[in-house]
Amino acid sequence: MSISKRIDQARKAFAKGDQKLAAAAHDPNNIRYSIEQHGGAEAQFIGEIVYGGLDGIITTFAVVAGVAGANLGANVVLIMGMANLLADGFSMATGSYLSTKSEQEYYNREKQRESWEVDHFPEGEKAELYELYVSQGYAEEDARTMVEIKSKDRTLWVNAMMLEELGMLEDISQPLKNALATFISFIIAGALPMAVYLLGLFVAVPAGISFPVSLVLSGLALFGLGAAKVLATQNNPWRSGLEMLLVGGLAAGVAYVVGALLKGIGGG
Repeated sequence: MSISKRIDQARKAFAKGDQKLAAAAHDPNNIRYSIEQHGGAEAQFIGEIVYGGLDGIITTFAVVAGVAGANLGANVVLIMGMANLLADGFSMATGSYLSTKSEQEYYNREKQRESWEVDHFPEGEKAELYELYVSQGYAEEDARTMVEIKSKDRTLWVNAMMLEELGMLEDISQPLKNALATFISFIIAGALPMAVYLLGLFVAVPAGISFPVSLVLSGLALFGLGAAKVLATQNNPWRSGLEMLLVGGLAAGVAYVVGALLKGIGGG
């Protein structure tokens, strides 16, 4: 059992009050095996995929709703929708890449400083770590023992300073892969609201059904991805799906009203 599956099992046991399942999740053999296997293939990009997809659906359908509200026609939907889809998708991917990379660079810079301080001012760093443990409620003797244990290994010592003094954990995610996961999920999910309009390029679509079909597809996709978000948040899937459907619906409603108002202002 992987560490993520064991944690998920422990969460389910706690939610159900199932002591037998909780005991299995905390079996020493399972714990040792999951720690040994940690770092294998995991769904580490689930957050980027879900949130990228949600943003893609909401922003693209908002464009579709705005254009539909202004009654500007399918060709305008395609032009504005595709421009929004590609530009926003690239923007989100770039933001994800730069954000992750910047955080990792900042962590590494602070770690270099802490490493230098450990090498040049070991007694001062020990005193800092000791005071940090005491401030957390550890007994003075226990705090001294913990400092002595940590300071025996330079790597453990530096990591302890990073966590206890700066509150920083190392982010081992891969910026480029995060960005690609965000971009691909944004493009795929964001294309759903325009699917019926794209279909109209190849086959005749009955007049008046494009926007209702887009509305239904977007609603189903919003609910589905909102429910899938629990893979990252561990919340209730029905509640998460309905919340995302409501948020997306409000965004689309605002865009539709704005489009209708602008149509009236323009005399359309």
